[in-house]
Amino acid sequence: MPATPHIEKHFLASAAVRDVVIGMADGLTVPFALAAGLSGAVSSTSIITTAGLAEVAAGAIAMGLGGYLAARTDLEHYRSEYRREQMEIDLVPETERAEVRKILREQGLDAALTETVTAALTRDRQRWLNFMMRFELSLEEPEAGREVKSALTIGAAYVVGGLIPLTPYFLSNAVSQALPLSIALTLTALCLFGGVKGQITGVPPLKSALQTAIVGTLAAAAAYAIARMVGA
Repeated sequence: MPATPHIEKHFLASAAVRDVVIGMADGLTVPFALAAGLSGAVSSTSIITTAGLAEVAAGAIAMGLGGYLAARTDLEHYRSEYRREQMEIDLVPETERAEVRKILREQGLDAALTETVTAALTRDRQRWLNFMMRFELSLEEPEAGREVKSALTIGAAYVVGGLIPLTPYFLSNAVSQALPLSIALTLTALCLFGGVKGQITGVPPLKSALQTAIVGTLAAAAAYAIARMVGA
């Protein structure tokens, strides 16, 4: 009987998902908290939508820029360590060979096999360099153009998330009607987003959904209470 083929399922798009999570999480919670806070201080939905859209625009730009700078820093760090490792291989090759042996022994290879693998690796300078970057420094080469992709992904996710709590204020002229709709819509979105995030990242979806909803609720409640106290 033929064996059933084993298909490994690993999640590989961790950086992209991280960017979506960062942008969407802040996009849902910050404009939601702002709209809820303003709802406790003003009676005009137009003021809330204007302020909300301004915040979404500013937040998307700020978050996107933050993502760009973070990805750029990762790239510069990798390149700096790459150059340093190149120099060490050229200047102190025996020290670097000793580090290869140490890494291999830590992986359970015996002395004879360690020497064989070390000799094979260090014959090819590029392979040697890649091994040291990966196993000594635990660094992976960042994807080309990662900075721009990160900025756009985070910014777009922030806009999508930010428009959700503002939608009821576009559709209603009464703050008293828009606020409960915004709360219901945003909490639903937070739960769905948290559940999907948990499914992707391996966290129990219900736990992730509850955590995400609680964070958003606390942020909005704090903003609303502050606005009520200031406006009182």
